[in-house]
Amino acid sequence: MRIMGLDYGSKTVGVAVSDALGFTAQGVEIIRRKSEKRLRQTLARIDELIAEYQVGSIVLGFPKNMDNTIGDRAEKSLEFQEILKKRTGLPVVMWDERLTTVEADRTMAQTGVRREDRKKYVDELAAMFILQGYLDHNRE
Repeated sequence: MRIMGLDYGSKTVGVAVSDALGFTAQGVEIIRRKSEKRLRQTLARIDELIAEYQVGSIVLGFPKNMDNTIGDRAEKSLEFQEILKKRTGLPVVMWDERLTTVEADRTMAQTGVRREDRKKYVDELAAMFILQGYLDHNRE
């Protein structure tokens, strides 16, 4: 079974999945929402991707503050975790995502992606970093 990584934001959800052996994370897509409060289509798309990739568990980015406290965005991620668990029946692990967006942006800059194009990909790449961190940690 594969593992899905999610970078949950106010208007987007970056999605990545592991390979079948759980060694590497690959970006899948960015799910875009019109409003933060509208989750129905987002959850339906996540359901489709779970079926398509035969996902057995989910890793959800946990955006703690730099001082390790839990702010508003992290609270919303915890709420999303509960929604995902109830809807999918899968285990949903929270994974510290501090600086993954910064790392994703830096990686794109180093590989020559133009600044104006980076927003198109940053959430998907952040989901890859979240999932890859989790996979690497579990392999150790």
